[in-house]
Order: sequence, then C-alpha cells, then structure tokens
Amino acid sequence: MRRIILASLTAALVIGLALAPLAPAQQAQQPPPTWKQGQPASMADSMLAPIPQPPAPAALGELQVDKIKVPPGFKVSVWASGINNARAMTWGDKGTLFVSSRVAGNVYAIVDKGGQREVKVIAKGLNLPNGVAFKDGTLYIAEISRITKMPGIEGKLDNPPAMEVVYDILPRDVPHGWKYLAFGPDGKLYFNIGAPCNICMPPDTHANISRVNPDGTGFEYFAHGVRNSVGFDWHPVTKELYFATHARDWLGEDVPSDRFDIAAKKGLHFGFPYCHQGDIPDPEFGKGRSCSEFAAPLIKTGPHVAGNGVEFYTGSMFPAEYKNRAFLAQRGSWNRTQKIGFRVMMVTLRTGDVPKYEPFAEGWLQGDKIWGRPVYTKQMKDGSLLIADDYAGAIYRVTYQR
Repeated sequence: MRRIILASLTAALVIGLALAPLAPAQQAQQPPPTWKQGQPASMADSMLAPIPQPPAPAALGELQVDKIKVPPGFKVSVWASGINNARAMTWGDKGTLFVSSRVAGNVYAIVDKGGQREVKVIAKGLNLPNGVAFKDGTLYIAEISRITKMPGIEGKLDNPPAMEVVYDILPRDVPHGWKYLAFGPDGKLYFNIGAPCNICMPPDTHANISRVNPDGTGFEYFAHGVRNSVGFDWHPVTKELYFATHARDWLGEDVPSDRFDIAAKKGLHFGFPYCHQGDIPDPEFGKGRSCSEFAAPLIKTGPHVAGNGVEFYTGSMFPAEYKNRAFLAQRGSWNRTQKIGFRVMMVTLRTGDVPKYEPFAEGWLQGDKIWGRPVYTKQMKDGSLLIADDYAGAIYRVTYQR
C-alpha cells in the first residue's frame, strides 16, 4: 500500500512539474484586448487606453453644468440625471423619451410629470442596446445581433410588452457591434454594422450602413467602407443621409481624422480599410489602392474625437440661422495623449463653399480631466435641445432666450 501511495504521489509530482511551466506560456499566448488590435510594436508600452465607464451615474450635485460653454443667449440646465450610461434618445408619440444604455444593457422611458422627470426601466439585460427608434406607436431597439420591437409601449410603461423580433440574423461580433437605429424618409430602418476590429479586412457583411423594412423584410446594404458609424440623420430639405464615422486607432496622435460624410445615393464606398480620412492610405491594406477610388469626407472632424450623434435642427426656438444646421456630439478621445472632443459641434452647410464647422457646447473636458461625455442630441417639441451624457449618466437641456 505504501508503494502504491508513493507511486501515486510521484506521478502527481511529475505531472505537476510538467504542467507548471505551461502556465506562464499559456498566459503569454492570451490575445490582447480588442482595443489594442492594430497597435504597432513600437507603441507596446503606451499608456493610452479607453476611458473606463464610472460604476454609477453621477449625483446631481456632481454635474458641472456651469462649466458648459454655449453661444450668447443660450442656457444649459440638467433635464434628467441618475440614468446609468444614457445614450441614444427617441421620442414616443405621447411625449415619452426613450433612452438606451449600451453599457448597462437597459432601455429607459422618461416621463415628464409637472416639470419633474420620472425614469422607468422598460427593458434590461440586453446585449449592448445602443439604438432606439419609434414609429406608429412602436419602439424599436437594436442590440448587437438583432432588432426587436415593443408595440404599444407608451400605454404599458409599468408593464412593458414582450419584445418581438424584427430581424435577428445580424453579425454577433462585439467590437463595434453596437448599433445606431433610425427611420429614414423612405420609412425603412437604418443601422450600422461596424468593422469587427480596429483595422482589418472586414467581411462584406461588415463596415457598412444597412437598412431593412420595419417588418424585417428587404434587408440591403446602403453604404460600404464605413468603419463604424453610430450616428446619422437626413437633411430636412434634400433628404440625403449624413453620418459620422470613427476612424482607426494606433496610426498616430493626430491621424487619422474622424469624418462627417454624406451618402447622397446607395452603394458608395467610403474607404475603410484601404484609405483613412480621405487622403491617407492604410500602411497595410492601402497598398495598390488609391484614395481617389472612394468617397471623400465632407469634413475632417478631428483625430480620435469619436463623433456619435448627428442631428439636423428643425425647431424654431433657436435663432433663424440655426435652421438645418447639424449638431455633432463627440464623445471624446482616448487614443491621443492630449485629449480632444468631449463637445457638441455644429455644421453649417453652404452652397458652393466648404461647410462651416464650429463648437456649440463644450466644457466637459477641463484641462486633461473629464467629468462628462456628450454622445447624442435630441430636439424637443419646443425647439430646445437635449444632450445625453453617457459618462455622467445625465441629460441636459439647451434653451435660447430671445
């Protein structure tokens, strides 16, 4: 018996010694986080990394609204707070504001009761639900691999209806898998399918803006070569699609620039992964290609600014010159030593001239410190403008006093 026990212990020791050296090797073979993909060896020791999301929304007293600078005559106030990772917004027919939460996995309904906002969770446990859209009494929600709907939701906020599948055969890749969702002038649902990488040769199913009928039929690709667009809108007059795009990381501090583009027709290619910012061939994938093959950006919006929301202003509260201007909400950089973005820009389109591109609201970045990240805007019926801040978990309202 002693010999058997001794033999067993010896065998266990041998096996343990044999396996022990494998552990560090196995650890070394673990793939890097997806945000490091495409990082050159020369930057392996870089301290640059995505800005972590706070564990909870900021308290009302922590919102530094007085730091937000807007043009003369405008005023910024807190409209709602305590909304974990507030992202895209859409209005219901009865005045309910529906808000997505990519990180928390929730969808919220905000109801105004006598000047006080009540926040209800109407869906939770979803897979990065960034996109929300509303039409004919039905809320549509975009997760990574599916679009669902909640018919009659505004009459059932305290007892939400079951989510019904509209389209559920979208790619399941997590990198750039979250989607923006909006109804176009043609009545179709538009959404992005981002590249599943920082820089790679994406499958034909990725790096595009697509559309589908509200009943899930008629899927088709609308724009190609779009690395990741999580915000777009249609010009109120021309009905042409304008969108923001996040450019690749790890190419440089000041390049490539993010983009603001126009897709005047179906089928255009915007360059990814061959060409960046319209004039920089990719060091690997741009060989043998010319940037002139692809649609050039309407505006280079800045390096790593992370443009999200795009919305044309159609209200009457702001001065007349704001009519049909586009607001661009920029969440802000991480792949740059000196931070940039963290603001809402505005674009004035000018016939026969380059668009005017200038700040509208800024101040979430103080020096090198951030206290908020504006991600989307949404116009109110009275013409004021809401700005969602996913970092602080708040929604601000911008008004204008004549």
